Amino acid sequence: MQDSRYFNKTADLLSQPSQQPSLLSIDSPRKLWGLLARKERWVLSWRGWLAFFLATSVAFFVLLHSVYPFLAVTHRVDGRILVVEGWVHEYAIRAAVEEFRRGSYQQVLTTGGPVEGSGVYINDYQTEASVGAELLTKNGLSTKDVAAVASRVMNRDRTYGSAIALRNWFRAHNLVVRSLNVLTENVHARRSRLLFQEAFGKDIKVGIIAVSNPDYDWRHWWRYSAGVKEVSSETIAYLYAKFLFYPSTPSQGEKVFSVVPPNSKP
Repeated sequence: MQDSRYFNKTADLLSQPSQQPSLLSIDSPRKLWGLLARKERWVLSWRGWLAFFLATSVAFFVLLHSVYPFLAVTHRVDGRILVVEGWVHEYAIRAAVEEFRRGSYQQVLTTGGPVEGSGVYINDYQTEASVGAELLTKNGLSTKDVAAVASRVMNRDRTYGSAIALRNWFRAHNLVVRSLNVLTENVHARRSRLLFQEAFGKDIKVGIIAVSNPDYDWRHWWRYSAGVKEVSSETIAYLYAKFLFYPSTPSQGEKVFSVVPPNSKP
């Protein structure tokens, strides 16, 4: 009888879980000599992934419909001088002619450095400012209303260099300018205003006029290769100008400018 109770007690003890941790059951939170560590973490459930997908879709939709109007901003100021970036295409030149005739402007000034592909400055007549001025007169403006302020700067900051040349031209001619409007192409507008304002400072109000590209519907720019190219490149360029661009001290080349009469020959 005692043996039976002894065996039953022994069986009960064996069936109970051991209070001492087994060396084999220890699962270390680190492996490979401490190079790997195990940590508890939270992961998205299917509801979380669904919410993330919906939020991303909404943000992408808003971005598609807001980036073009943000870049191609138009905000005129009350000014008597219309500045036209000389590199623009002829559809923007025609818009500049209409803008001049419709507004109360006294003069049109075109800006720009050496034409693209020239590599270096050659002369004032082979600049975007000269090309733009000639196109304006061909589209109906009088030569007395148009002047090309050619920049002799050939570098990566062409828009800013053109604005510096125009600023120096105002100073050299003792012209007191309180405001002006810059006309350019669609998504280049916000960057142009930013750089022109940077060049002129707070004393001159810079307005901006964006001319839409007639080759595609800007409301659905992502459906056209030209629209995708322009918006994507200008978005990157604007972010660079806004956050990474720091104006350098004007070099001797930036201080040299010229007024090129339209339809003139060297």
